[in-house]
Amino acid sequence: MTEAENPELSPAEPSAADLRLEAFSARALPRMFRTMLVVSVLLVAVAFWRYGWLGAAGFAAGAAVSCINFRALQRSVEGLTERIVNQQSREKGGRIVLRFLVRYALVGVAAYAIFIGSALAFRGFLWGLCVPVTAMMIEAGFEAYVAFR
Repeated sequence: MTEAENPELSPAEPSAADLRLEAFSARALPRMFRTMLVVSVLLVAVAFWRYGWLGAAGFAAGAAVSCINFRALQRSVEGLTERIVNQQSREKGGRIVLRFLVRYALVGVAAYAIFIGSALAFRGFLWGLCVPVTAMMIEAGFEAYVAFR
């Protein structure tokens, strides 16, 4: 049975609310990045108060690596998607893979340098690496609120 024979099979037009929700969800990544920056600034003050300048410096380094890593991952996924979807893509496959490897090398080198320097700074660094998880949890709560509103 075709759509012409049975109008129930034709796809329904999205409602205005569906379009607003889709537009809201499309802005999730920039919102998460801003949330990561705000959470980092707030928590570096808490880390300084609780662990002193060494723990705060480690946290700031971990948060900075997390932010850089988040942006690099976003660009890599967009490049990989473009490469898969568009056959005439200018994006080179090797460059995409290299960006993935550089991200992990950056985290590894920073963690090693901080681990050698101070155990307290390394602990702060590990907490800083958790900033994206906090941003994702906040975004999930925000999207749930908007969806149920």
